[in-house]
Amino acid sequence: MNARATEAAVKPTAQAGKRTTWLQHPLVRPLGALVALLLVDAFLVPGFFHLEVKEGHLYGAIVDILNRAAPLMLAALGMTLVIATRGIDISVGAVVALSGTVSAMLIGGSTPNMPMALALAASLGVALLCGLWNGVLVAGIKLQPIVATLILMVAGRGLAQLLTDGQIVTVYYEPFFFLGGGYLAGLPFSLFVVAAVFAVTLLLVKKTALGLFIQAVGINPVAARLAGLRTATLITFVYVFCSACAGLAGMLITSNIKSADANNAGLLLELDAILAVTLGGTSLAGGKFSLVGSMIGALIIQTLTSTIYSLGVPPEVNMVVKSIVVFVVCISQSSEFKTILRRSA
Repeated sequence: MNARATEAAVKPTAQAGKRTTWLQHPLVRPLGALVALLLVDAFLVPGFFHLEVKEGHLYGAIVDILNRAAPLMLAALGMTLVIATRGIDISVGAVVALSGTVSAMLIGGSTPNMPMALALAASLGVALLCGLWNGVLVAGIKLQPIVATLILMVAGRGLAQLLTDGQIVTVYYEPFFFLGGGYLAGLPFSLFVVAAVFAVTLLLVKKTALGLFIQAVGINPVAARLAGLRTATLITFVYVFCSACAGLAGMLITSNIKSADANNAGLLLELDAILAVTLGGTSLAGGKFSLVGSMIGALIIQTLTSTIYSLGVPPEVNMVVKSIVVFVVCISQSSEFKTILRRSA
């Protein structure tokens, strides 16, 4: 009789546990925030979900948000792996400006100065060198990540301005515009670029030991090194990868606006990338990361920006809202704050 009573008591509890398991999934909160923003837009922004086809292309506010979020999603992908190793890269915006400047200068006018493939390869090569510089400073010389990347944050944008004499470099080569402003199968081509980079990154961290090694370094770099991992090589790799993603983002931005603006291209993009990564559930303490969450975080930021502009709110408010979000996210990841919440619960 007691056994039956115990079984009857345990069974509902187990079922309740199953029902609440999905609520504890790390992607529930960022997805909930994105859905909430979309619902606000549905009520306050007329025709927000309206889609139409013009000249074989899909147009609408949703498509515009996805297209504009593409550079941020690329930057967030690279930043995810860096933060997962307890690092930070605040030179992302400078790499975006430098990469975009190099591609614009090498391609030039309606008749390109060199083949577009070579120009894009050179631009990506510059971004890789920037990442290698950061990686050597962090993993080799053991500088603090924020200090090491601060050097490139200043020098990279300064070099881009030096190359352009502080002027905007305009591009007139039509095939280059397809990269950031073209359409494929009715959707912006930039989304296919993001999808390709995301698929390759996800394959590397899920189907190889790379994801496990990154987590190990993020949780305890000393123990990882003593276990035989080449932590310096791994850390250098994630900074190179982050700069490569930023370089691609710079080319997308330059292609989309048909010019390179060394002064403003990628300005504060690194802050948006860090915010997107943390909104997606990646821990600032390292070890725990989510590529899908970072993509959702980037969409949250771009949707929030579009919502503010659509409602006629002054652009300055956007920065205030982002700062509040950063504050809430950082507080929510504090171990002391979590302890207080558990005690109060």
